[in-house]
Amino acid sequence: MIAYPLRDKLPHIISLTRLNRPIGIYLLLWPTLWALWFAAGGVPDLDNLIIFTLGTILTRSAGCAINDYADRDLDAHVERTSNRPLATGALTGTEALGVAGVLMLAAFILVLFTNKLTIMMSFVALILAAVYPFTKRITHWPQAFLGVAFAFAVPMAFAAQINTVPMIGWLIFLATVIMAIAYDTLYAIADREFDIKMGMKSTAILFGHRELAIVVVLQLIMLALLFFVGILTERGIIFNISLLLGIGFIIYQNKISQQRDPAQCTKAFLNNHYLGMTIFCGLVLDYLFKPGVPA
Repeated sequence: MIAYPLRDKLPHIISLTRLNRPIGIYLLLWPTLWALWFAAGGVPDLDNLIIFTLGTILTRSAGCAINDYADRDLDAHVERTSNRPLATGALTGTEALGVAGVLMLAAFILVLFTNKLTIMMSFVALILAAVYPFTKRITHWPQAFLGVAFAFAVPMAFAAQINTVPMIGWLIFLATVIMAIAYDTLYAIADREFDIKMGMKSTAILFGHRELAIVVVLQLIMLALLFFVGILTERGIIFNISLLLGIGFIIYQNKISQQRDPAQCTKAFLNNHYLGMTIFCGLVLDYLFKPGVPA
């Protein structure tokens, strides 16, 4: 990077980190905010809210850079990814790792403003983020690794807010893992034929022609887990309505994916942003009208 003006590299760095495509930030952020609201009983500390919002942006961006480094020899052969900076040569692998390192360091600095438990957990989160992009070469469950990597922000949010992770924190963690497996399976359908050709693995390949039915089951389990968390925390009707609305999103996603058209499956994947946001809005409103106590 030193050899080139930063202004020339900046557009490629933005593309590398997907800051121009924030869907991954949203999918990571909503469950993190669920966790903060449940942990705090509806009023999370402002510093934690800022730390985890910024941390979501930084870690997701770093994860994208690591992912592109892992796929640098594959992306050029896929139309959807052929314009990525490493595929075109606009950035080198070393530069991508440098970007990821800077972003991870910035995220770690943010964590230093929390507490010892959260700091310790951040090392696990770092390992998960670094390992996930390589898992599709060795297992049909890279979506599960993605889910654990994304969901680990949930127990970290509880740790930062209340210095412990109670049972409801792990239930939300599990719900987030399942949600990620479901939406990333939809995303993986778009690349299924290429992945098979290149020897890559995914749940879309593993589940075969049953993949959409399994996605629906996973999504319903996710909603059931959140409903159970709502019972344990004495949430009210507004939160439950948001979960019912979630069923509508699931039906919509399944309907548009029936032909397995890559564009429609990608559209279904993107729709999970609205699913997560709806649940968050319901949770916030529920706490406003039915105040709770911290977990």
